[in-house]
Amino acid sequence: MKCFYHEAQNDHAPKHFFLRGQPAPSPEQPVRAERLKDAISAAGASLEILPPLVSDAVLLSRLNQIHTPRYLEFLENVVERWRALPAAADVVAPNVHPCGHARYYPRHVIGQAGWHMHDMACPMDAGSYRGIIASATTAQAAADAVLEGEEATYALCRPPGHHAGPERAGGFCFVNNCALAATVLREKYDRVAIVDVDLHHGNGTQDIFWQRSDVWTGSVHVDPADFYPFYWGAVDEVGADSGLGYNCNVPLPLGANGIAFLQALSRLLSALAQFKPQAIVIALGLDAHKDDPLAGMTLETEDFYRIGQRLAQVKGPKVIVQEGGYPTDSLGDNLAAFLQGFRRG
Repeated sequence: MKCFYHEAQNDHAPKHFFLRGQPAPSPEQPVRAERLKDAISAAGASLEILPPLVSDAVLLSRLNQIHTPRYLEFLENVVERWRALPAAADVVAPNVHPCGHARYYPRHVIGQAGWHMHDMACPMDAGSYRGIIASATTAQAAADAVLEGEEATYALCRPPGHHAGPERAGGFCFVNNCALAATVLREKYDRVAIVDVDLHHGNGTQDIFWQRSDVWTGSVHVDPADFYPFYWGAVDEVGADSGLGYNCNVPLPLGANGIAFLQALSRLLSALAQFKPQAIVIALGLDAHKDDPLAGMTLETEDFYRIGQRLAQVKGPKVIVQEGGYPTDSLGDNLAAFLQGFRRG
């Protein structure tokens, strides 16, 4: 299996985010990638380090299919605009957000930051945009490799992406890497599926494809009644208009174990089979492990082996895109277990 990584992802290294009203050390750090890179070697896979970033018109064209132009422009320019404000911090962190039926898009950067960042887990500094684009470039490279004939690829992406919607960042995510990979695959395949096995619901992915029937989206996650992202991910969210019936959520109770997770995954894959996908994007979260700092489920390392094995049995070429999974002594072992299970599936 070819694995891809862009070292410029390290330029995004937020020191803090807000957790339960308190500033806390951000778990979305470059050390994540270092541990995951070590795991790729341990699993016997080859890692391709991508070349330096250059202007990529193809990437921008693909991103414009899943994100609004004003959002992409915001991401590129917000840090410079923010730092020009009197007495502003170096880090972009909004203090106001639209609620209810807000319709007016503001001109001021403070208002735009609140519009485009739906929570306080997405601080941006001078290196963030470069890191965000490097993460997207990694997902694109993995998907392009599948277009060129690879049966399965892995994209080591950080920051992650599945909470990023058409024009909003959230949950450490800015650009939706899985949606980007699906967009690339759609250039060859008529029916593409995204299967999300992260601890959290992929609300951004759901939002992007909510009204589309060409990309099926499905997610196993902690019930949003009790867990982030809270407002999306219920079982009755099934898409709308042309996308009606093309979204499937399988929420689990807070603290669910590996047995419950694998049973839920089987239900999700049964629903997927009716779609008959020609290619699949796997949104791989490792944060359902019992030791993960976000503490939502209680999976063991061997459960990720079984998840990898089960997903490998779904027919069709696959792009695996890294989502959550934060620094613990188990993080690398969890990825190695998944990749080993996937290869032996």
